[in-house]
Amino acid sequence: MRHKGGCHCGALEIEFESDVEPAAMEVRACACTFCRKHQSRAVSDPDGAVRLTVRDDTVVQRYRFGLSTADYYLCGRCGVYVSAVIEEAGRHYAIVIINALEEAERFSRTPMPVTYDAEDEAARRARRRAKWTPTEIILA
Repeated sequence: MRHKGGCHCGALEIEFESDVEPAAMEVRACACTFCRKHQSRAVSDPDGAVRLTVRDDTVVQRYRFGLSTADYYLCGRCGVYVSAVIEEAGRHYAIVIINALEEAERFSRTPMPVTYDAEDEAARRARRRAKWTPTEIILA
């Protein structure tokens, strides 16, 4: 299944492929202050694929905080948070923010609250490599 979305103005597009039905997919609600302020709900599938297309790099914001291990992709023009991406050994892995998907309502499971405060940098990177979705970033 292919799920498309992006920011409101079109500067960022995202496509998430997974064999898992949206209603069966685990939805996570990170408890960090950034995610709480965005009311983000995230999904990933280590057996899936993400294509993050940057259509207008002049307005795309990449934000890092905490352990600074991932880039949080936001549109600086329309304000939509689309994805978080980590790079490891030349490969990218991402979570997809459900609110940025066209059919967000299909991801209907109650979000599972998660807290990652106890992780050090190595543990955080290992978890993300294991659980996040392999990702291709396209500069269009």
